[in-house]
Amino acid sequence: MGLLEIAGLAKRFGAVPALVGLDLRVEAGEFLALLGGSGSGKSTLLRLIAGFEAPDAGSIRLGGQDLTAMPPHARPLNMMFQSYALFPHLSVGNNVGYGLRREGTPRAEREARVAEALAMVGMQELAGRMPHRLSGGQRQRVALARALVKRPKLLLLDEPLGALDANLRERTGFELRALQRRTGASFIMVTHDQQEALALADRVAVLEHGRLVQAGPPRAVYERPATRFVAGFLGAANVLEGAPDAAGGLDCPGLGSTLRAPAPMPAGTTACALRPERIALGQPVGGANTASGVVEDLAFRGDDSLLLVRAAGGTLLRVSHAEEDGPPPAIGSTVTMGWEAAAVVPLAG
Repeated sequence: MGLLEIAGLAKRFGAVPALVGLDLRVEAGEFLALLGGSGSGKSTLLRLIAGFEAPDAGSIRLGGQDLTAMPPHARPLNMMFQSYALFPHLSVGNNVGYGLRREGTPRAEREARVAEALAMVGMQELAGRMPHRLSGGQRQRVALARALVKRPKLLLLDEPLGALDANLRERTGFELRALQRRTGASFIMVTHDQQEALALADRVAVLEHGRLVQAGPPRAVYERPATRFVAGFLGAANVLEGAPDAAGGLDCPGLGSTLRAPAPMPAGTTACALRPERIALGQPVGGANTASGVVEDLAFRGDDSLLLVRAAGGTLLRVSHAEEDGPPPAIGSTVTMGWEAAAVVPLAG
């Protein structure tokens, strides 16, 4: 049994289904990231777990305890909001200790736990400072300390790094993961930042229209997307349409060639995913997977360039060209492309 067990969870807002029969399991000590586009249901799921919304069907169990009808304050979990929601009239220390004070925790114990929580996030020297005198990163740390001070079994994070600039996001993200490992609590994080989810989480769960379409370790989901949606949403893979041929490949008119995977395509396959970084330029024509095209545009991205290549059949391919491989081909030039059979991922839907 996992720490959190969600079964058949459903929620509608009027005529609009937000979640449809969703099943999800989170293990003790696991860091799970929820991904999906706007309206996919990820924030609704977080609010249902927290108790801020009531499901129309299904159950939520934490440590074997049924939380489905339990009010938010009684649930052995905590939630960190995107806005941080600090009390402006309370000091850092009083913000962190607010929940303990409401519960009647003795003063000595409360002060010790507040000091412990602030030390975990490196804010112990700022316990007396007011929120308006903190930077965005410092406010984020205070909100995290407040969420952890009650030692919840499960911590819910709604876009926890969304208000930070790029450099601070990366550094704080690594600190967040280290903190999760140190406390042993389970984290469920909603984020729109795919790179953030891949970098921090033990497992990612991708939602589409209120349904869980794929869940697994970040590398597995990235390299082997199950559906067209996951392939296009997570890392923007090339999704190539076609029809099966007699030899187990996928004939792609828009590519001007036939895709070959390590094994014959599953019956009914009509699309495959191909990641931009798995495509090499200048490969000899005639291999198992090759195509030609014309470079229509390119964008420098630091350690690589993203090329938009119009294949002979008309499909526009995204191709990554590493800087270490030399200057990228010029716009308007004709290129040959090649990729290994293992880079071709048949898609289910």
